[in-house]
Amino acid sequence: MLYFYQQVLNGLHSGALYALLAFGYVLTNGILHRTNLAYGALFAFCGQTMILTAAFGYQALWLTLAASVALGVAVAIFYAVLISHVLSRSVFERLADRSPNAIVVTTLGILLFLSEASRIAADTHDLWLPPMLATPVIFAEGDGFKVTLTVIQLLDCAGVIALVALAAWLFSHSRFGRAWRAVSDDPKAAAMCGIDVRAVFRRAVLFGGLCAALAGVLAGLYYGNVSFGTGLIYGLKILFVTAVGGYLSPLKAALGAAAFGMAESLWAGYFPLEWRDAWIYLFLVAMLVLIGAGRDQAKIA
Repeated sequence: MLYFYQQVLNGLHSGALYALLAFGYVLTNGILHRTNLAYGALFAFCGQTMILTAAFGYQALWLTLAASVALGVAVAIFYAVLISHVLSRSVFERLADRSPNAIVVTTLGILLFLSEASRIAADTHDLWLPPMLATPVIFAEGDGFKVTLTVIQLLDCAGVIALVALAAWLFSHSRFGRAWRAVSDDPKAAAMCGIDVRAVFRRAVLFGGLCAALAGVLAGLYYGNVSFGTGLIYGLKILFVTAVGGYLSPLKAALGAAAFGMAESLWAGYFPLEWRDAWIYLFLVAMLVLIGAGRDQAKIA
């Protein structure tokens, strides 16, 4: 039971990162209704940017580690805002009324561009941050086995839970949340009712980009590194998870993504690790087929 307890706690941290990514992904795709492959790349790019900037601040500017990390976080947030601005105005708005394949191909190109940009900036080397706040906090102990989480894991989980809960509450009670739901349901009808559809969409893309940037920063601080190819992996997982749960509720998407992270952790604890992604993807595809068929039948009925 202690081993199971440890795997559950491990799943809380990975599930928190997935939940934050899913919440931000649904904000954009709930309105766009198109597959955005660049979202995972933005996550990885911001995490990598934070690490590269922190390394530059520590080695070249002779800043302290804390100041270097703070500088890296600020630069990552700046790039998230800039990229979200470019995506919303120059990509999504121009291609929203065209074939879904146009946005898929365009965001795939953006994914490759961001991955290559971070790889070139790092000179194809993986830079690592030193372990931070790695002191273990013991939750249970028995027969020489300790169930622990590090301080940074606890801070990450608490921060994500508080942020998602606050964002979900504001989303349910704010004017922006009501406008987002109206635009997601029928943008033309929302525009006829006086809602600025373009402004709502731009804010949704911005908030989604900030969620991706924050998740990338948290991942970089915990793991110490975010590799160039991480964006595609995380992006596909979030895409499948939100497709299964639907794009109508960011909170439900976040809860489903958290459950997905927990399932990954339990698989890693009890089954061969090299088969984890294959079985998880197979399960998500099966769920998507079954749930999609149910949705189609409900629409016909």
